[in-house]
Amino acid sequence: MQPPEEKKIALIVVRTYPTPAKKGVEASCTAAITDKGEWLRLFPVPWRLLPTDQRFQKYQWVEVSVTKASDVRPESYKLKPNGIKILTAPLPSDREWKARWEIVEPLMSHSLCSLQRKRDVDGSPTLGIFRPKSINKLVIRPDAESWSDAQLAILRQQDLFASLPKQELEKIPFSFLYEFRCDDESCPGHKATCTDWEMAESYRQWKAKYGNEWEEKFRLRYEAQMISKFDTHFFVGTVHQHPGSWIIVGLFYPPRSAKPGSLFEGQC
Repeated sequence: MQPPEEKKIALIVVRTYPTPAKKGVEASCTAAITDKGEWLRLFPVPWRLLPTDQRFQKYQWVEVSVTKASDVRPESYKLKPNGIKILTAPLPSDREWKARWEIVEPLMSHSLCSLQRKRDVDGSPTLGIFRPKSINKLVIRPDAESWSDAQLAILRQQDLFASLPKQELEKIPFSFLYEFRCDDESCPGHKATCTDWEMAESYRQWKAKYGNEWEEKFRLRYEAQMISKFDTHFFVGTVHQHPGSWIIVGLFYPPRSAKPGSLFEGQC
């Protein structure tokens, strides 16, 4: 029996860089917060294949038509084709991200360690956001320079619902990881891959603009400034095939003065 179709209103907060998708052509994992203050994972979302009027941006309110995914993660829902209606312009970043903070803050967790403990006991959450106590460094690790033959075959298949993008999805030949510690006495330290679309797009644009000098600009933004300039938080989620593993799916980085660092001090 098919799960019933639902309509949900939610604020988009995460969009990951696309990957070849067996069910479709390419897909981007998308996370949102509903108007009821609950996490919502939408997958797959073929963002580059969507009609122009459905290509949402981060921090836009949308209405989506969804059904509960077979994915056991409770926040995961399957998006209906042509099931997106954009409701607002993106929430502004002025006043130190105030409009965005008001939606995100109620779902803040103390640490990745506390999210892991709760998930291991209850099976949820499998999405979260927290402020690391310290970011040690950004690791840039070489990856395959091109898609495999199987991945290329997926990207070049004809989609039934949309025309293929004019530009084939570019393979990012690096993976980006953050080494950090939680504000948790027992934290062993973490190293987590970051799949944020904005980060991958920065690589693409700066590689084209600066050539072999791209890494200097990239590290300034995503290492030095994320450590010293911004009040950096990590949106995180578990991996479908490896439910015990967490990755960073998005960055939330208001000005450092926006919230005191001790906002969640003493919580667990």
